Amino acid sequence: MKLRTVEDTRAFGSRLAGILRAGDLVVLTGPLGAGKTALVQGIGAGLEVVGAITSPTFVIARLHRGRTPLVHADAYRLGDRPDPRAEIDDLDLDASADDAVTVVEWGEGLVEQLNDEYLQVRLDRLDDDTRVAELIPHGGDWAARVKQLDERTPE
Repeated sequence: MKLRTVEDTRAFGSRLAGILRAGDLVVLTGPLGAGKTALVQGIGAGLEVVGAITSPTFVIARLHRGRTPLVHADAYRLGDRPDPRAEIDDLDLDASADDAVTVVEWGEGLVEQLNDEYLQVRLDRLDDDTRVAELIPHGGDWAARVKQLDERTPE
């Protein structure tokens, strides 16, 4: 799916929130500037969380309260640690996993152990600043939910 502006990326995140529920894990991948935080801002808006969503790079994880709570984590700084998976375990992201939607930027290869069923969202940024989003379901009913989202999403 092509997202032509940052606003389109946020709007897509808001639509994505419509298929998310407490207990879900969403893993965001993509290069710097691909729109991961903008997507999370849209998810937060769709989940009706309170307060602004900013990149949690320096605090690693933030909990945002709302209709459905959102845990927003950023594993970018953990990639250069000797044992990044142990660092993820130390964050206790699974402590709130049943009660919140957990979205992890830069989490590929690090957080999948938190939930056997998760949605991976790959974002890329083209030369013209258009973003491209690819949704990759892993287990559970993710394929059906992604299909449901595709049916509701305009081209």
